[in-house]
Amino acid sequence: MIGEREHWTTRVGFILAAAGSAVGLGNIWRFPYVTGVNGGAAFIVIYLIAIIIIGYPMMVTEMTLGKKTQKNPVGAFKAMAPNTPWWLVGALGVFTGFVILSYYSVVAGWSLAYIFRAIAGFAPGMDFAELFYTTIGVDIGEGPNIITPIIWHLVFMALTVGIIAGGVVRGIQRWVKILMPVLLILLLILVVRAVTLPGSGAGLAFYLSPDFSAVTGQTFLDAIAQSFFTLSLGMGAIITYGSYLGKDSTIGDNGGWVVGLDTGIAIIAGFAIFPAVFALGLEPGAGPGLTFITLPAVFAELPAGSFFGFLFFLLLSIAALTSAISLLEVVVAWLVDEKNWTRAKASVLMGLVIFLVGIPTSLGYNVFGDFSFLGMDVLDTYDWFANALFLPIGGLLTAIFVGYVWQAKRAQEFANDPPGKIPIGDWYGVLIRYVVPAAIIIVLIFGLIDTFAG
Repeated sequence: MIGEREHWTTRVGFILAAAGSAVGLGNIWRFPYVTGVNGGAAFIVIYLIAIIIIGYPMMVTEMTLGKKTQKNPVGAFKAMAPNTPWWLVGALGVFTGFVILSYYSVVAGWSLAYIFRAIAGFAPGMDFAELFYTTIGVDIGEGPNIITPIIWHLVFMALTVGIIAGGVVRGIQRWVKILMPVLLILLLILVVRAVTLPGSGAGLAFYLSPDFSAVTGQTFLDAIAQSFFTLSLGMGAIITYGSYLGKDSTIGDNGGWVVGLDTGIAIIAGFAIFPAVFALGLEPGAGPGLTFITLPAVFAELPAGSFFGFLFFLLLSIAALTSAISLLEVVVAWLVDEKNWTRAKASVLMGLVIFLVGIPTSLGYNVFGDFSFLGMDVLDTYDWFANALFLPIGGLLTAIFVGYVWQAKRAQEFANDPPGKIPIGDWYGVLIRYVVPAAIIIVLIFGLIDTFAG
């Protein structure tokens, strides 16, 4: 029942929760290496433009759907278009959140493990590639370490389930008010340390001086994709969090805060990483290995490096946790709303199922090491289906639904009630009806071409 539905008790609680959903491994892990691969500051300029014309209108769209219907993604589409197949778009969002969390938890488990690796000490001369391989269970000659990565996966899922079982206010809101400020403080400490390293100026120049000669068509595709995926769009999380908004909440302002916080933290993360990487003469475009191989090598060369390594991986784990709770909440809210499950039952049982579904991604480096789908291992296969197919399709259909079925003008009017400091103008209809769908289609098509051509 709508009257019994929990609501955020403070505006800050919602903003931190929604921003926490958006702030995750995509900000601390993916954003720096995508920036590095695409030439630094030039990518950031394009990325910020994409955030404004694609990310923000989609954030407004999903938040508006949630607030309007006061329901989970499936219930939202059922309420807006009863007796039509549009509810399948919401179902896709729920399923996407389920799939993403199953492998996201595995990677987050690696981050938890590295907290303790850092406590044990990062020392110059260590083989950090070997350290990473043993952490994820690769056989480096002494037999594969199968159990330990699964245990860390389980620990992370247990933390996520514990928060979600507590409810919207006593669980999610209470914890994000603690986790998000801690995350920001840790990040700022790491920034101060990085920019004061001898030789860090080269990293700052790379990060802040645009070199548009390095820009290619792939740069634009990466910027559009990052702007969309970093905000937790297309997976039902923002619709779900928006459904806990009260009638006096302002969509434009809240959306602006969430997008601003997420983008700001991603950019600040670059200030923590690039100066340190350049100071040690390492490669800024090192890919995902930048986090688990390159950065530990950086910390090993610093005074009190193990301490700063501990802070970094604690930061990474907190960022992962704030995103994971939103992913699990999507699935739990569906079961609570549509199937009348208790929150505790839904949290525990779905957390267990998601944990089990994620185990093959952990075993993809040993037991299922021979598995290959289009040249990808198990984890990359899960990620490809979620990010290359489910998320863009879900986002595209959501934009089409609001732009043409509900009608962008009606959504705009609802989003402006009550009016806020950031009004949703007629630009919204142009973006959500034409620009956003076109951008998503381009990313979807070129992503598929790149995968199958490769």
